Amino acid sequence: MIIAVDGPAGSGKGTVTKRIEKEIGFFNLDTGATYRCVALETLRKGITLDDTEKIIEIANNIDIKIEKTENKEIILLNNEDVSKEIRTKEVTAIVSQISSIILVREKMVEVQRKLAKGKNVIVEGRDIGTVVFPNADIKIYLDASEEVRAKRRYEENIENGIDTTYEEVLENVRMRDYNDMHKKVGALKKAEDAIVIDSTDLKIEEVVEKIKDTISQNR
Repeated sequence: MIIAVDGPAGSGKGTVTKRIEKEIGFFNLDTGATYRCVALETLRKGITLDDTEKIIEIANNIDIKIEKTENKEIILLNNEDVSKEIRTKEVTAIVSQISSIILVREKMVEVQRKLAKGKNVIVEGRDIGTVVFPNADIKIYLDASEEVRAKRRYEENIENGIDTTYEEVLENVRMRDYNDMHKKVGALKKAEDAIVIDSTDLKIEEVVEKIKDTISQNR
């Protein structure tokens, strides 16, 4: 069974899918992490964003794995744990542009489908229900106001020891929204058959219960 969860940055997709994974045992596949791995490797090699050929080469040659433990998700880039490194503001600043490169996106979709093959999965991202898994059993579009989303992301950064301000995060959220909605391929949009959940005034627990109820009705 495949559950697709789409929505803008900071809407709570990552937190919700982790909770669903823990509570009902679905494999939580964070597709955004695959693009962040490409972005991190791009930064490490000192490649500029206009050198798309080298970025595509990186996407085609890096090895990405996702391992699960009882307490956390481990993102492996060429067998190195980069779970924290891919969440820095430097990576966040370029990941949208990286994921806009068509050949990079096509390769990462291939990687994501391989990671999900043969499992009960809940998958979150921007175009999961429209591009990556258009035949998903359940499609959720999770949304929230940009101010609330920025506050959530800011608090997450503080917890992870990332030095930033709320204003910086809010501006980044606005920029990400614009870039994600105007991509030539894989743009953020709601699938026609998606169930919309606005989490602006909801607690995470309430969102999780709504999704769990939907899963129960469709199993």
